[in-house]
Amino acid sequence: MRVSIPSLPSLLPIAARVAPRASALTAALALAGATAGCSLFAPSDAPPAMPSPAHYGATPLPERTAAAQGVAQRFDIGAQPVPDWWKRYRSPALDALVDEGLRNSPTLAAAEKSLSAAREQLRAQIGSSLLPSIDAGGQATRQRALGVPTFGPQTVLYNVFAGQLQASYTLDLFGAARFANRALAKRVDMNAYQLESTRRALAANIVTAAVTSAALAEQVATTERLVTLAREQANDAAARHRLGAASRTDMLNAQQSAAALEASLPALRQQWQTTRHALAVLLGRTPDAAPADLALADMRLPQDVPVVVPSTLLQTRPDIRAAEAGLQAAAAEVGVATAQMFPQLSLSASMGHAGFNWPAMLSGAGAIWSVGASLTQPLFHGGALLAQRRAARATYDAAVDQYRQTVLAAFQDVADRLAALDNDAGALDASNRSAVAARGAFDDTAARVRLGALPPSAARASEQQYRNARLDEIRATGARLVDTARLFQAMGTPTDDGKDAKDAARASGASAPGKVDAVGKIQASETAGAAPAIVDAHAAASAERALRTQAAAR
Repeated sequence: MRVSIPSLPSLLPIAARVAPRASALTAALALAGATAGCSLFAPSDAPPAMPSPAHYGATPLPERTAAAQGVAQRFDIGAQPVPDWWKRYRSPALDALVDEGLRNSPTLAAAEKSLSAAREQLRAQIGSSLLPSIDAGGQATRQRALGVPTFGPQTVLYNVFAGQLQASYTLDLFGAARFANRALAKRVDMNAYQLESTRRALAANIVTAAVTSAALAEQVATTERLVTLAREQANDAAARHRLGAASRTDMLNAQQSAAALEASLPALRQQWQTTRHALAVLLGRTPDAAPADLALADMRLPQDVPVVVPSTLLQTRPDIRAAEAGLQAAAAEVGVATAQMFPQLSLSASMGHAGFNWPAMLSGAGAIWSVGASLTQPLFHGGALLAQRRAARATYDAAVDQYRQTVLAAFQDVADRLAALDNDAGALDASNRSAVAARGAFDDTAARVRLGALPPSAARASEQQYRNARLDEIRATGARLVDTARLFQAMGTPTDDGKDAKDAARASGASAPGKVDAVGKIQASETAGAAPAIVDAHAAASAERALRTQAAAR
């Protein structure tokens, strides 16, 4: 059955005749929407222009860091982010931990399932809003009705049998459904980018936890040796005090130093154990199944680190892309709120058979059908429609500000990581030179003690200085490895990976909504911010006549 649909130019004058008292704002919006395209239906969904500074930090970035432990990191300006950046540490054990975490993390699995749910919701909404709905129904009833006393029995018993197909379709004249579909599609895009951000954050957290745990394990071992040395010093001071070779003050000072150092050990062990437990949970394990600690010496510091230029960072950071998708969704929701102020046209049709018995129902005389159309123009809703549009606009403005804040925070994140790497190199270089010098002094002192030229206490004191210098070197080594991982994370996702993340959403229609093909894939057909095609110059003329008619009626 083919139904002729009236064109919008003919509908607007009808709406003006049916509702001459409609608000002037509605007619004005119709005129503006017809003449200015989508400018009054929805604001632009393009992200606001952001500054593109020459460099991230307060000072220009050097070409490379200072050389520490024989390694100077080079900043590769303008390079793309590295996909599997943790492999640059050249540690198979570290690679295995990251792979395990990405495979078994409940947090990542929950995010993936949430994205799948959002895709299915989008499929459902597009199917229900852009395609007709067809239903089949049947009815079999037996009724007892009152008759007319003068012409027959006072009651009548009869049967009714009916079966029919019903179809209904709401024309998306002003794009309300398309705007709603686009808004939900952008929410799916946002979920896809958030999933990618979660995945990269998980990898960075695993690397950070593994490096931190390795560094803490070495710090605990070094501190335990320092405690042993301090106890020996205290025992030696006590023995000398008993012999009269040392004062009571010297003995007490040695005991106090040993006790203070011993008191710092439980807190360090607690930090180490907490880090191991956190790493186990990141891997999807229980804390009792925490992996064995890696060795800092088994991890190689990446010598080349990418530095994405600020303008490109807007496309590589998943959090920025998620904020952009949220902004675009908010813009489309303004279009939804605007379109709801305009007329809605619905079509319905049904066909089937009915009768008082089965033979009559199945005969040609039992055929029934109906065709109808309804046009609804909002007139008065207590200001709700205008308030909803203002609320949608305020939400859009907030999304714009949130996008700006996300970009600024991303710039700060990169600037902080770059500064940290530069400073880490200087700190590690100094601590390494200190540890090397302290080790040389300890070796010389130990040799003289073995020759009898110095007492054993001199070797203990020299070793204490070396162990303290070694503690600083361990901390600086771990900090440099951790900050390198954080910089890789701050660079975001390579553009190809970012495209894949969005294509994963688009596979289920996370783009401008369009039609659905036979296998259920959603094909994009509406461009961002495009005005509904039915609003043309003739519609503008009709809207203007409607506005004049309304003014005359007032």
